[in-house]
Amino acid sequence: MAKRSSGLRLQPAGGSRGSSLPVGKKQILSIERLAHDGRGIAHAEGRTWFVSGALPGEQVQARVLAARSQQVEARVEQVLQASDLRRPAPCALAGQCGGCTLQHLPHAQQVALKQRTLAEQLQRQAGLQPEQWAAPLVGEELAYRRRARLAVRWDPAQRHLAVGFRAAASQAIVDVEQCPVLVPALQRLLDGLPALLRSLDKPRALGHVELFHGSQTALLLRHTAALSEADLQRLRQFCAAQQAQLWLHGEGQPVADQPAPLGYRVQPGDLELRYQPGDFVQVNAPLNQAMIEQALDWLAPQPDERVLDLFCGLGNFALPLARRAASVVAVEGVASMVERARQNACDNQLNNLAFYQSDLAAELASQPWAAQGFAAVLLDPPRDGALACVQHMAALRAQRVLYVSCNPATLARDAQVLAGQGYRLQRAGMIDMFPQTAHVEAMALFVRQP
Repeated sequence: MAKRSSGLRLQPAGGSRGSSLPVGKKQILSIERLAHDGRGIAHAEGRTWFVSGALPGEQVQARVLAARSQQVEARVEQVLQASDLRRPAPCALAGQCGGCTLQHLPHAQQVALKQRTLAEQLQRQAGLQPEQWAAPLVGEELAYRRRARLAVRWDPAQRHLAVGFRAAASQAIVDVEQCPVLVPALQRLLDGLPALLRSLDKPRALGHVELFHGSQTALLLRHTAALSEADLQRLRQFCAAQQAQLWLHGEGQPVADQPAPLGYRVQPGDLELRYQPGDFVQVNAPLNQAMIEQALDWLAPQPDERVLDLFCGLGNFALPLARRAASVVAVEGVASMVERARQNACDNQLNNLAFYQSDLAAELASQPWAAQGFAAVLLDPPRDGALACVQHMAALRAQRVLYVSCNPATLARDAQVLAGQGYRLQRAGMIDMFPQTAHVEAMALFVRQP
């Protein structure tokens, strides 16, 4: 039976829910606090506003970027009343380039925000607090990034080759010729790179560019059509002047124009890890070194112990662990990375490691390499975490689990699973791997009672 209408038009409490905010609309807001991602939070007209570039206590004019339901994404157009914390951004492209979103906040307050984010995620999602908070691992706030990927796009209407980074809240490319977070060797490459690329014969055929600095400096150019001999000579001359290796990526895998070792060093043990463009490498060398040293200290592998390293990559943790433990089993999902990690162990004359390629989203305890169990386990998963691995951690008989995380939310989720298996959160700390951004890395040590 059809429902009869009363003829009344009811409006939800708090105003019209159907009214929308057009993109570009400006609004005066009073900022109350910071969200985990560093955006300012304000409330107006029954909506919660997330405003990039704003600080608590400020009054700002914000422009709407997107609106859905009762949440609005916006960015600062004008600071009407500034916070005492606000500082001049160290980069001239702050607010245009989408890469470094916290430059207006002093570095010490950036670190405090990340520490607070980690603590709140662990408490809110897992109901956990570590028995001991470690001091944050902190390095230089600028000139730290040893790897960068630059977007390259040809605009036929403007007949302009854009070379730079993605714009904030946009797919547009901001032309970049200086970047304060790059290490000096990459900054020198970047200084002349846009002009070089714009001088080439086929700008339409150019894709992205990757820059890397380790034991050597390298430039990789992605191209979708064959390069002319004249263009190859221009690229070679530029790289020779910058003392950089040239890598070309057409069809198939990246290839060095003149093959030579490319890698980076880690301590302790004076280890050299070979690397190829496209492989995952921590971008902050000093913080990577500090992270390895802290991992060895916390996990404390003993000379008679068998240790498991999950998501081992090139062997960033596995090789230093092998200097301390009786044996290390290192597992990675990407076959090419497994082969390079195995070669890295061989090159460093380490013969107490075994490397395996395995699906790390599957149950691990039944794998042949897991049958003997482990005294300790180290995990360094990507942003989506390691839920499948931690669900069966107790079956591996590990008494100590060190979790290195690049996402506090998935760390908290997985910590709750570990707690359910009898592991207690003994120690945790934040790692400031990406200064000027809201990205939070963390380390957590779990210990299981015998």
